[in-house]
Amino acid sequence: MLDAAKEARSFASNKKRSDLDANRQLTLALLKDIEIIGEAASKVSEETKAKYPSMPWLDIINMRNRLIHAYFDIDLEIVWDTVTKDIPPLIAELEKIVG
Repeated sequence: MLDAAKEARSFASNKKRSDLDANRQLTLALLKDIEIIGEAASKVSEETKAKYPSMPWLDIINMRNRLIHAYFDIDLEIVWDTVTKDIPPLIAELEKIVG
């Protein structure tokens, strides 16, 4: 999760929201990293999830499911917000967990 989250932030570095519309490769890379984060979250044990209740486990997994199953109806505003607003605090929390 941490590696994919950091990679997504790296890909989005020095980019702006409009770059998603203009750069299909960037969009696909960010989508894939978000999918990886969600897939990894789905593999975390219930015990570990209970140990870290501040992590939005279900939201992370649901985002992955949405991207995988509704790929024809992806809102790039939400993707951009996820990468720019949600992933930075996620990285901070994951770094605390993996120490």
